[in-house]
Amino acid sequence: MKKYFSVLMAALLLLLTGCASVTSDIKVDAAADPKARLSGYKTYAWLGAMKLLNDPEHVWEAPKIDVAGDIKYLIDRNLRKRGIMLSKPEDADLDVAFFVGVDMEAMKLKTDPKTRKQLLQNVPEGALVVVLIDAETGYVIWVGKATAEIQENASPELVRERLDYAITEMFRKLPKD
Repeated sequence: MKKYFSVLMAALLLLLTGCASVTSDIKVDAAADPKARLSGYKTYAWLGAMKLLNDPEHVWEAPKIDVAGDIKYLIDRNLRKRGIMLSKPEDADLDVAFFVGVDMEAMKLKTDPKTRKQLLQNVPEGALVVVLIDAETGYVIWVGKATAEIQENASPELVRERLDYAITEMFRKLPKD
């Protein structure tokens, strides 16, 4: 299981390593329950993390960076900026979870630079989803997601920069009431 998680985290690193510019390929979106009063939430606890990996060829190696730890840190930072503080699970207003999905066999139409024709190519993709759940009711009140193409050979600094961008942009979409 630990090896599976390491492979997934390596793929997430590659997901967030980008193409032409550092963040140009990252697409971020979010949705909130229109009935939820987000300003009323003051505390949160971690519910957990989940991962899904489609990599039958076992292409990626484990990175030398704690991606899950970095994701948690960035989510913690963004919640603190909103005045929502980490607490014990039994005292939390919100439960927080994130999900990572990677598909190493994803296909996409790409333009061949020589012929300018569109060709179907393997373009591995992945997503990071952050969920805020009302701890009392169990209802999801907000979901943020980031998607991007996965590429190889990213430095830890670049990966952290892309994660920071994706998570910060997600939380910019968190309504202020």
